Amino acid sequence: MNDFRISYGPEVAEALRDGLPVVALESTIVSHGLPRPENLRVAREIEQTVRDAGAVPATIGMISGRLVVGLDDAQLTRLATVDGVTKLSVRDLALSAATGADGATTVAATSAVAAAAGIGVFATGGLGGVHREAAHTFDESADLGTLAQTPIAVVCAGVKSILDVGATLERLETLGVAVVGYRTRRFPGFYLTDAGFDLDWSVDSPEQVAAVLAARDEHAVHTGGLLVANPLPVEEQLDPELHDRTLADGLALLERDGITGKAVTPYLLSYFHSATEGASLAVNVRIILRNADLAARIAAAAAARRTTAPA
Repeated sequence: MNDFRISYGPEVAEALRDGLPVVALESTIVSHGLPRPENLRVAREIEQTVRDAGAVPATIGMISGRLVVGLDDAQLTRLATVDGVTKLSVRDLALSAATGADGATTVAATSAVAAAAGIGVFATGGLGGVHREAAHTFDESADLGTLAQTPIAVVCAGVKSILDVGATLERLETLGVAVVGYRTRRFPGFYLTDAGFDLDWSVDSPEQVAAVLAARDEHAVHTGGLLVANPLPVEEQLDPELHDRTLADGLALLERDGITGKAVTPYLLSYFHSATEGASLAVNVRIILRNADLAARIAAAAAARRTTAPA
């Protein structure tokens, strides 16, 4: 049996000890979200983007039952290339640790582990949410409930457009998860710049996001997450007509093939990739790189704010 403990990469351990900016990164995008061999190249590019923007990347995953915050390149390569890597949500962490599994952390698991490690900013592509037909299936991502009780800022491009965006925003409100648009008052839809829903709050700089995080900590009233919605520029989004046509076809195939539960999202994302001849994959990569850059700048601003704060 393995101890359920966290190991830290040397660079991340040093950064956390010295109060340097650190950005958490998920590993499901490496093992399940992108096709091989692009997944490993993109994973390295994401980490380099964080470094270029002034922070230390901490990709989180599980190696032989041990949680690692700050995977090294060999560990990253392992999760990107071997078969049988388990997709880990929060509920799976202890089970996988006890059985010595290799695992890739979802948004929910990455958020929980990052917060436990003292990392306050996390970059991902799109948030999970309420699935279509959830009124009948009760299918809702664990991302939402985890963010309601985890003090972390998640930079994302909204929720995946294959989900029920309106219902997801309603659930985020009910759960008390704050949502702020980055230089926008419209909620993005992952592949699409605008998912069709207004936002109450907007910020214009990483420093403003850092100020929000500081105010949350100072008031100590709410300890939940902050969702920073960072839309793609209009010229970089997936063509909306192509998106809508592909989504409609994909949903019809879902019903035909009887795909349900956690298999829905990877099924639809894979269909998007093939049906758009790789266009959706290119958009996906642009999303995560832009979010990694913004998250690093937020982490740097938050670290600078802590350094200059009066004792």
